[in-house]
Amino acid sequence: MAKQTPRTRRVAEQLQRELAETIRDTVRDPRVGSVTVSGVDVTRDLAHAKVYMTVLGEDAETSQAAAEILNGAAGFLRRELGRRVRLRTVPALKFIHDPSFDRGARLSSLIDSAIDEDQERSSDN
Repeated sequence: MAKQTPRTRRVAEQLQRELAETIRDTVRDPRVGSVTVSGVDVTRDLAHAKVYMTVLGEDAETSQAAAEILNGAAGFLRRELGRRVRLRTVPALKFIHDPSFDRGARLSSLIDSAIDEDQERSSDN
């Protein structure tokens, strides 16, 4: 990714906050569930934004399906953002599943199992 300017960073942070609220309040599709917007990357010209998201408590396939549903609703979400955010042009949105939550949960379970195995070994001795 290209170097972010302070303006693009501020716009990305504001879009992340507003998108999280907009999705929570206006998207009524039950397949979307509890979406977490983990990050937004905005191009330097503020024309496009990649929105990284995941569905809490669901597997990667469900989160990927939710990303496709949100990509279908991107025009609606862009219009809603235009009403909430004071920008000359609201960036075109592209939703992408963020696998970092899945990796974090997997690493956490690996650590827990290693601790359990270590405790079993120490109790056997």
